[in-house]
Amino acid sequence: MFLLKAIRKIISSIVLIVVVISLFLLGSTWKAGNSPNRATAGVIVVLGAAQFDGRPSEVLEARLVEAKRIFTIGLAPMIFTVGGGAPGDRTTEAAASKKWLIAHGIAAAKIIAISQGRDTLVSTQSYVAQMRKRSMKTVIIVTDPYHCLRATTMAKDLGTIAFCSPVTTGPNSNAHPSLHYLVRETGAYLAYITLGRRGIHVSDHLNQ
Repeated sequence: MFLLKAIRKIISSIVLIVVVISLFLLGSTWKAGNSPNRATAGVIVVLGAAQFDGRPSEVLEARLVEAKRIFTIGLAPMIFTVGGGAPGDRTTEAAASKKWLIAHGIAAAKIIAISQGRDTLVSTQSYVAQMRKRSMKTVIIVTDPYHCLRATTMAKDLGTIAFCSPVTTGPNSNAHPSLHYLVRETGAYLAYITLGRRGIHVSDHLNQ
């Protein structure tokens, strides 16, 4: 009887810990996406999302709109667009993003397209490498609100000072809150901090 009670107590404690950690991570993911950036940096990074033969998807266009906004008000002097292409694509997410920004008034000389990365970790490694070549230390990452925590954590792990400027338009903005997306990103963040730091890539294209 004593042993049974002890086992039940241990199981209850484990369940409680799991629940508390899950709620904490959910709250942290939500908070990161609801804290607008006011800092300046050396570069703005637009993380990639789906594009269709050179035309940004709604998710990617929302990121580009936000990047253009914060570039225009002077939060950074340069923009990196990031993202590779899917098999069969004639262009890349980075190239489609750069094309859109140029068409909307940003000088081509102010944009560098980094056509690498189909997940957040590889994309982050790619743009951080370019930052190091240019002796840049600070970055403003433009992405979806619930993606902010994971994206900035990866960037900080690679030695940058990272901020996030979450989108305010598009299907993944806070105007269209999604519990599914919040839970998915919280799970992806947990997977990264427990496994991804050892080199396991966590895909972020499931919802784009």
